[in-house]
Amino acid sequence: MTPWFIRSTKCAVDQAFPAPPSFILKQDHNGPGVSGIKSLRVLALLGAGASGLLSFATIASSDEAEHGLACPNYPWPHSGILSSYDHASIRRGHQVYQQVCASCHSMSLISFRDLVGVAYTEEETKAMAAEIEVEDGPNDEGEMFTRPGKLSDRFPQPYANEQAARFANGGAYPPDLSLITKARHNGQNYVFALLTGYHDPPAGVSIREGLYYNPYFPGGAIAMPKMLIDGALEYEDGTPATESQMGKDVVTFLSWAAEPEMEERKLMGFKWIFVLSLALLQAAYYRRLKWSIFKSRKLVVDVVN
Repeated sequence: MTPWFIRSTKCAVDQAFPAPPSFILKQDHNGPGVSGIKSLRVLALLGAGASGLLSFATIASSDEAEHGLACPNYPWPHSGILSSYDHASIRRGHQVYQQVCASCHSMSLISFRDLVGVAYTEEETKAMAAEIEVEDGPNDEGEMFTRPGKLSDRFPQPYANEQAARFANGGAYPPDLSLITKARHNGQNYVFALLTGYHDPPAGVSIREGLYYNPYFPGGAIAMPKMLIDGALEYEDGTPATESQMGKDVVTFLSWAAEPEMEERKLMGFKWIFVLSLALLQAAYYRRLKWSIFKSRKLVVDVVN
């Protein structure tokens, strides 16, 4: 007869470590069943797959929050191999920059003379440059003076220095737009999506005061408010100034500012391809002419002598 304390210990062990279910592990007189081991492997694979999916979703969500929402690709008319800029759009884009963007953003690498023959005539550009006052000097007395602008002058700066710009914009520094479409990944599409992508934050997302929700901006909160509003300005050529039209025009202008030699480069590349094609045809003809006598001659081997 088994003592009572041994029976109590056995019951406690059975309660703490119950037997595995029959569908996971089966035993017979030959040892552990194969079906139980397969079930464990299936469960392990399912667990690993679920963990991988959860980790991938977490990484994708954090990447979107850190780098911003991926912007769509738009069919820019100047992106083709032999396509050129829409110069009417460049002129409208410069008007958008002047009336909307220039109050905060500089274009320190662009001069007024760069606009001649691209968007304005020389007389129009001279009149535009003369509207600004430029500090120059020193004069013969060693003092600085102001004069009307001229074609060789750069676009005026909205702020005297970076500290003044940050102070006026709540600590945010408006970037220079001269090379903005080259300085940002997928630049043209990013700038257009950023300018037209403002909307109310979704449920659960809070934006602190002074910032605005834009999913295309890294972090989703940007200090620049929505600037492109339907009818915000009136185009000189009568084109309706919708939000998307102004965004398209200003991005075209910024693309030209970042790459003003694009049209000349494409034309030069086409000329070189044409010349090299002629050289290739000439080389192919010369090869055929040079080797034709060797390909057409007949060799007779006299095996007797």
